[in-house]
Amino acid sequence: MRDTMPLSRRGFVTGGAAILGLAGAFPAWARTGSQGLAAKGSGLVTGPNIDLSIAAAELAVNRRSGHAVTINGSIPGPLIRLKEGQEVRLRVSNHLHEDTSIHWHGLIVPFEMDGVPGVSFPGIKPHSTFEYRFPIRQSGTYWYHSHSGLQEQVGHYGPLIIDPEGADPVAYDREHVIVLSDWSFLHPHTIFTRLKQEGGFFNRQKLTLADRLGDKTDPMTPAERDMFARMRMDPTDISDVTEAAYTFLINGHSADENWTGLFTPGERVRLRIINAAAQTTFNFRIPGLPMTVVATDGNNVRPVEIDEFQIGNAETYDVIVRPGDQPCALVAEAIDRSGMGVATLAPRAGMRAAAPRLRERPTLGMKDMGMGNSSAHDHMATKTDGIDHAAMDHTAAPPPSHQPMRAPPPMQPAEDHGSMNMRDASRVDFPLGAGVDMIAPMPVDRTGDPGVGLEDVGHRVLTYKDLVSLEPRSDTRLPGRMIEIHLTGNMERFMWSLDGEQLSENPEPYRFARNERVRMRLINDTMMTHPMHLHGHFWELVNGHGDRQPLKHTVRVLPGGYVDLDLTADAPGDWAFHCHLLYHMHAGMMRIVKVRPLEGEPA
Repeated sequence: MRDTMPLSRRGFVTGGAAILGLAGAFPAWARTGSQGLAAKGSGLVTGPNIDLSIAAAELAVNRRSGHAVTINGSIPGPLIRLKEGQEVRLRVSNHLHEDTSIHWHGLIVPFEMDGVPGVSFPGIKPHSTFEYRFPIRQSGTYWYHSHSGLQEQVGHYGPLIIDPEGADPVAYDREHVIVLSDWSFLHPHTIFTRLKQEGGFFNRQKLTLADRLGDKTDPMTPAERDMFARMRMDPTDISDVTEAAYTFLINGHSADENWTGLFTPGERVRLRIINAAAQTTFNFRIPGLPMTVVATDGNNVRPVEIDEFQIGNAETYDVIVRPGDQPCALVAEAIDRSGMGVATLAPRAGMRAAAPRLRERPTLGMKDMGMGNSSAHDHMATKTDGIDHAAMDHTAAPPPSHQPMRAPPPMQPAEDHGSMNMRDASRVDFPLGAGVDMIAPMPVDRTGDPGVGLEDVGHRVLTYKDLVSLEPRSDTRLPGRMIEIHLTGNMERFMWSLDGEQLSENPEPYRFARNERVRMRLINDTMMTHPMHLHGHFWELVNGHGDRQPLKHTVRVLPGGYVDLDLTADAPGDWAFHCHLLYHMHAGMMRIVKVRPLEGEPA
């Protein structure tokens, strides 16, 4: 990534000329003053044959430049717009001096076209071209990005929209794509090194003695402070990389650069919001303007009106807004509230809404440490979701899978926090090495929680329980078995893993029989929100809505909690399964999922 090619129309000098040069770095839809995606000259890439070119470049943000990787010369990459039912051929040419790749996030494709080096294909060698070819079997808002090294951090991503074959159930007059990202002038390998050298290296919001002695109310009780101290954990360790290293971008623009999307007052404006950030979970809101969520991860849901939602890395949400004659601020606040991206929706060019101030820094609590107040009954979730768990096969998986579900051990009393063993090896069936510093003693279902820091913000915040699929599920079978997967780590040493093993240790893949119906319980044994992504499939998020559980390709698992996900393993092949925090995945929080038999193989 070090040798660079000049961006077209780029002239990175000082003063106003730098801003002019910057305009050439954006596709038309991402330039400030955009009329929306239907506007003439919005610069969409579409059709059955698409050429994409990956190259190194320099990118200017706030009149300062840093090294980047572009797609067709821009950051974000071009907006690819396809049609459900078509075939597409995408020729990707690599002009870097290192391997690259493109993963089509959320698209149902043959595994050989999924774009994960070392899992589904060898990668795209330097100065070569790879051709992806697959049918388009779905519609909605998606995106694409590199799955090679840390290229995603330096700009290798772009939006992808698929129009439905029939009528779109979502009515709107205008649409804008909103791509959220985090940009750093530090080289991504420098960021990773800093994270390994010192836990909380980028955290500038740690609690201090002055916090306790000042006028502000201490968010922690003495017992909580004692517990965090004994665990050597920091209640402000919410985001690994913060505003100390990042500038938060919307459509490639900083808050100072103020990307502006235009509308006509009274229109129904569809915002297709994509979190393409490498390491940042955002809280998204438009102060004073309600949002109606109509889709997530490309799948339509029953409309639900809210004022704010948390969006994990790689998630997408479609919302409808009806702004009046005043400009509105689009606010993407980092989960730790160290900074935010700000843009504007405006009826006329040149208008700008006032950006809100950053809200008070949130802190973690006992629930985030896995000490939720629920009982053992909650953890077992017996029959609360319409499934008789007693009838599940927890001991004998169908071939070729051999992963029995181990019954969780009894819970400790909820009130006895002080006596809890925070690293109880009897609760898991894998060894607790140096890379596992905590096993949540009382994980609870947190799909009804809005997300860290959003419990008491005084307005409506979306939770996963608010999501109801517009269509009933296609596979009505109940899961035949259930497996637990623990999201594990050592936060102080920046070690991340699944079930205590990093990908570099060559762990046994998770195996599913083709067309098997299985429930996956993801238990977060850490104090950080993990956006978990399974390639090639959609999960049904178990949230109490029966046959209308929403489909998700990426799910936030809140600290100290768990999420139940039903899966029909109908895509044979090898698939990546990982945390979508880029540096967690890079550190090893990833596994291979094998679905067998392949096409043509005997069952």
